Amino acid sequence: MDKKVFKEFTKIIYDTSGIALSDNKEALVNARVAKRMRALGYSDHELYLKYVLSNSNDEEIVHLLDAISTNVTNFYREPHHFELLTTAMQRWIANGNRRFRFWSAGCSSGEEPYTMAMTLQEVCNGNSVDVKILATDISTQILQKSIHGVYDSKKIGDVAPLLRERYFDKKGRGELALYSVKAALKRIIVFKRLNLSVVPFPMSGPMDAIFCRNVMIYFDNDIRRRLLDEFYRLLKPGGYLMVGHAESLTGMLSGFKTVKPSVYIKD
Repeated sequence: MDKKVFKEFTKIIYDTSGIALSDNKEALVNARVAKRMRALGYSDHELYLKYVLSNSNDEEIVHLLDAISTNVTNFYREPHHFELLTTAMQRWIANGNRRFRFWSAGCSSGEEPYTMAMTLQEVCNGNSVDVKILATDISTQILQKSIHGVYDSKKIGDVAPLLRERYFDKKGRGELALYSVKAALKRIIVFKRLNLSVVPFPMSGPMDAIFCRNVMIYFDNDIRRRLLDEFYRLLKPGGYLMVGHAESLTGMLSGFKTVKPSVYIKD
């Protein structure tokens, strides 16, 4: 890929998603753009770039972002976040709260919001409460996988056998088995496409907890600050923000108090 064309693609990606791609990502961009080009029958990067830039091609930009987006996740990733969610939910219910709203911002293929849902359901068992989880991602393709909610035996490996039985329908045996999320769990999750770089968001809150883990590492500091301001606006006082262990937010957390590494609370 010509350097000028690479710069044009990275500008489009940044302007439409906030994902900042440095020069050392040229091989990654080349490989993922080439995948999209093959799907359309293009062999020339400049011709595909012109196609993306044509006035009528907002839909193709969505496909380009789908190709670029990185989606690495698993059930119960960084498990201490779910332990904290359990403790907080128990406390809120004991205090008489009955309406709860949560957000998985950058939900990828669904493992995170479904883990949140299982965690909350386990706490709420026997209590009459109103629980909803908003799960968003910029990739339309990955959202379809989330909504479908079907995982193979390797993906489901970190889910305890009792929870698998309770929240998944199993088809097949051994390594070929597939696990489908049950309707009762899906019912409390709403999946939506959302570009985290475009603020303000359409939600009004207040939210009890926001999970935005291993997402802000793809943004520059300007977008991170705007995103954190929106999280602060949407969270209730005493609400939690969970981020990934690899994300450093030093100097950008006005209004948030650090609970422990990667966990913050709105004062």
